[in-house]
Amino acid sequence: MLEVTGLAAGYEGNDVVEDVSFHVDPGEAVMIIGSNGAGKTTLFRSVVGLLAPSSGEVRYEGAGITGVPAQRIVRLGISFVPAERRLFPRMTVQENLALGAYPGRPDPGTTELVMDLFPRLAERRRQRAGTMSGGEQQMLAVGRALMADPRLIVLDEPTTGLAPKLAAEAYEALSALRDRGLTVLVAEQQVPLAMAFSDRGYVLENGRIRTQGTSAELADDPDVRRAYLGIT
Repeated sequence: MLEVTGLAAGYEGNDVVEDVSFHVDPGEAVMIIGSNGAGKTTLFRSVVGLLAPSSGEVRYEGAGITGVPAQRIVRLGISFVPAERRLFPRMTVQENLALGAYPGRPDPGTTELVMDLFPRLAERRRQRAGTMSGGEQQMLAVGRALMADPRLIVLDEPTTGLAPKLAAEAYEALSALRDRGLTVLVAEQQVPLAMAFSDRGYVLENGRIRTQGTSAELADDPDVRRAYLGIT
């Protein structure tokens, strides 16, 4: 579904990620793990059209989308949930969700799916986003992304700022989305959660892919266990 080849990207002429290649097949959950500053956000911003790569190629469902603007990429079927969430704090839950469907009208069936997936949003549909807890805001950010009816959802650090219980709930919701056939690409520092959820993964270090494998293979890798799972 998604194929990234030899991607390099950065800011003001300085590449943060270099020669990065990975792929995501339909129906998979794939994780990108790495420490702070490894380049995960830069990589994802390049994939979803928020940052133009300096070199390399991004293909989605066989078509080249390298450098395509983000608004067009959303219409192709890719939704992005940034770590900062980027909600409209003075707008209500319902209004934020409606904007997720822009430029189309909110589909009642999709809205119902989001409310079923996140019952707390249904309870707070008239509440302003800026007054919600961090966990509720994360639900809303994911829900807003789903309003575009994506086939691939890309999540950058979805557990940022969440307590352990809420982080686990976030991954329960993602598992429910997978069961509905959605393909997921996630960058994460909460590696045990991402590993339990994902089929495969890539380890990004200093802007480059250092190793890859199934989640089970990565869990058995001594370097990954020591650096990301706290196991020696």
